[in-house]
Amino acid sequence: MKCYFLILFVCLISCTNRNNENSPEKIAIQKVIVIQPLGNFESEQANKVLSEIRIVNPNVVLRGVIPFPGNSYYKPRNRYRADSIIKSLKNNIGKDSVIVGLSHSDISTTKNGIKDWGVMGLGYRPGKACVVSDFRLSVKNKNEQFYKLVLHELGHTAGLPHCKVKSCLMRDAEGGNPLNEEIGFCENCNKFLKSKGWQLK
Repeated sequence: MKCYFLILFVCLISCTNRNNENSPEKIAIQKVIVIQPLGNFESEQANKVLSEIRIVNPNVVLRGVIPFPGNSYYKPRNRYRADSIIKSLKNNIGKDSVIVGLSHSDISTTKNGIKDWGVMGLGYRPGKACVVSDFRLSVKNKNEQFYKLVLHELGHTAGLPHCKVKSCLMRDAEGGNPLNEEIGFCENCNKFLKSKGWQLK
């Protein structure tokens, strides 16, 4: 009799584990987004970025402005190395956070064999830090373009690659500025970010 109950118990446990294996994955909790103004970045614009990011993630904090990392300045072109900025920023946050540096100054990285390629932003995929600059944005739509740029680089840190959909925020700039043509995340990118806890429509 005892043997019968033991077999029944094992069968029930086995069925329970099988059901858990087939259940849909839980949605991840969105990481805390830390906004870090750099150099002479204006507090008014930083606060605007803060309020806009809260729409997709309420777990966001704005830090006070800090100088650019000393080793990030590239004197020959009077601009800052984005990769050096990222390396410095990622060491100043917790494991459940991601940080985005905000810059008015020009930034650059090494790309396609070119040592100092000017960029609007840079973020590693996936990663803990990214940096964006409004230096190369159009004056007319600078605030709107800047927010799109922030979302693009945060998308990389979440794990998204560049997207082939021309209207998607994850589109590759390819040396230009297509931000006015981008209207939001495409269906696939949207779905991916939701799985990471982003509160998108």
